[in-house]
Amino acid sequence: MCVSVYICYSLVTSLLVGVVSLKSSYDGGRLGESSGHHVNALEASACSAAWWAGRDITRLGQQRARGSVEVEGVVHMRRSRRLKIREECRVFHMSDTQIKEVMSRLHNELVRGLGKNTHSKASVKCWLTYIQDLPNGKERGKFLALDLGGTNFRVLIINLGDNHFDMQSKIYAVPNHIMTGTGVALFDHIAECLANFMKEHEVYDERLALGFTFSFPLKQTGLTKGILQRWTKGFSCSGVVNEDVVQALKDAISRRGDIQIDVCGILNDTTGTLMSCAWKNHNCKIGLIAGTGSNACYVEKTENCELFEENNGKPQMLINTEWGAFGDDGSLDFIRTEFDREVDTHSINRGKQIFEKMIAGMYLGEIVRLALEKLTRMGLLFDGRGSDLLFKRNSFYTKYVSEIESDLPGEFTSCRDVLEELGLAHATEADMAAVRYVCECVSRRAAHLVSAGIATLLNKMNDPVVTVGIDGSVYRFHPHFHTLMCEKIEYLVRPGITFDLMLSEDGSGRGAALVAAVACHQSQQQGA
Repeated sequence: MCVSVYICYSLVTSLLVGVVSLKSSYDGGRLGESSGHHVNALEASACSAAWWAGRDITRLGQQRARGSVEVEGVVHMRRSRRLKIREECRVFHMSDTQIKEVMSRLHNELVRGLGKNTHSKASVKCWLTYIQDLPNGKERGKFLALDLGGTNFRVLIINLGDNHFDMQSKIYAVPNHIMTGTGVALFDHIAECLANFMKEHEVYDERLALGFTFSFPLKQTGLTKGILQRWTKGFSCSGVVNEDVVQALKDAISRRGDIQIDVCGILNDTTGTLMSCAWKNHNCKIGLIAGTGSNACYVEKTENCELFEENNGKPQMLINTEWGAFGDDGSLDFIRTEFDREVDTHSINRGKQIFEKMIAGMYLGEIVRLALEKLTRMGLLFDGRGSDLLFKRNSFYTKYVSEIESDLPGEFTSCRDVLEELGLAHATEADMAAVRYVCECVSRRAAHLVSAGIATLLNKMNDPVVTVGIDGSVYRFHPHFHTLMCEKIEYLVRPGITFDLMLSEDGSGRGAALVAAVACHQSQQQGA
């Protein structure tokens, strides 16, 4: 279909003097950038642009054949509008030179984060996780996992067998009065739910190891010691900030006295993603979250971890980069746009998490909306007639971006539905093609920035074969994100490094249980 549309488009444009080609009208050549690797990833979008241009031009050609005296003026107007839209979106296009500069600056921040004398000033903190052994597939037995990261939490029981596992879970609510009450009440509630879960699954009388996924800002000082830095996501429980949350959970379990649980490790969702994938794929040494937020962890040589003062002879350490804060020191200002700055200005953490605000699902939809708002106010979209919702902050969800880019070439079914939902039922097909183009520009930039981050880690590790375990809604549901990442990372990694991307299966749940399993396996080895 793409070929036939493009041929039709080319034949028609040859009849009309002054009408630009697909490449010049929507800068299609820049989709591949200088590497030449990336055109296939956006083949659908290129076809969409061609279809839009061809449809308009065909209609105008028919008018011209009938002797319309206004055709040349309309052609010029539509061509001019497309060129202006392209020019406004050029700010989202990063050259390979710019991307490589991003990589260089990120590498420097990683080194600073690992350094004892530079850690405090580094924007990328590179926290130690105290996990030095990855799953080897030999872990066996029953393990519990607790996943706390919002208004609900999960309890899971996982039975690890020979290359397979059985997992059962249940979701429990955290009532508002507990979210804003005392820390003791919160952890007592969690302990009660753990006890009920163990009764339901007939393991009430067993002694089980538990891995604790805790998705709040945490300073980890040991595998089973994590100090809460601050509450987020609506929590404000007293007596927990600057305290060890693992100890708080242990104390709550002890107060009950009726269940036997050993909390063997605390982790975040990024670490869990890596652990979950590593159980099946032993080459997995990078974990990535590309969802509402973004973060990455990777396996570093212990000798480079200057904050780790033990000398246990183990050669590696899993590092939680917290790369969302990359750029907080201004190092990404050279690629930030007016839209990025406006998103930051109206965020609850102004000046913080700059890299995350350019790549994460919490922000991508708003970046698109701001660009659409500007184009509308310039008269380049919707005949200059917007809507209350289009001009309302955070009304353009990131899921809309994925839906719009999922439309087949030449079709605008999802795009039309989204625009109607936003009160823009008067949008033309040319408007819809332009909206899709804006979505593509923002998505492509996000994918390339994430790719730059992963390529930086791959180059730093310099292992010949590495699997990247990935979780998160953006990676899972965006139709082109995986392909864009594969193509760009391949271009950016140094020769001799082979990688693949692996979708994680429940990193925050299974990954937590695997941390407990590995910890138990280590204890058994040391005891023997």
